Amino acid sequence: MEATALVSLNRLWSAQEVLVRPSPVPAAAGVYGWHFEQPPHPDLDAGRLLYVGIAPRYMANRTSTQNLRKRVRYHYRGNAAGSTLRLTLGCLLGLELRRVGSGRRMTFGKAGEATLSQWMADHARVCWIEQSEPWDLESQLISQLDLPLNLDQNRHNAFHSRLKEIRAQARQRARELPISS
Repeated sequence: MEATALVSLNRLWSAQEVLVRPSPVPAAAGVYGWHFEQPPHPDLDAGRLLYVGIAPRYMANRTSTQNLRKRVRYHYRGNAAGSTLRLTLGCLLGLELRRVGSGRRMTFGKAGEATLSQWMADHARVCWIEQSEPWDLESQLISQLDLPLNLDQNRHNAFHSRLKEIRAQARQRARELPISS
């Protein structure tokens, strides 16, 4: 199974390695896996695969412009509104989620996102495999592996309800605070 490349630790890439130009991450469809040298929560183990994602996601009625390079780079330096991985990590790390702009989007604000990007640069490592229809492999991986940071299709995971609750509490607090500039 191709998944061994995501689980084994033979080549993991840091933010510094991925964010250079030209990036080593292919502009292709595939599955990516996130490992953490320091886990974002005390109940999670360090040095192992905790999350998988895909690019592009399955879209029945239109074509996605996403690819591995865009998604991996965005996770390392984007914001929580565009990355469920960043949203999860920031919530687990206790960063304050805030409504921004019109109030519908939620991020950790400029300072919080910078803190999260630095934490990821220090502790998050990524690997990937090219796959033309990655959604099939993603479902297979989530059903077969212990991936505590994945919520979608992952109710069977022991960490699922806790993570869902932590994220829900962060969103509720954000709704109670004024919209951030």
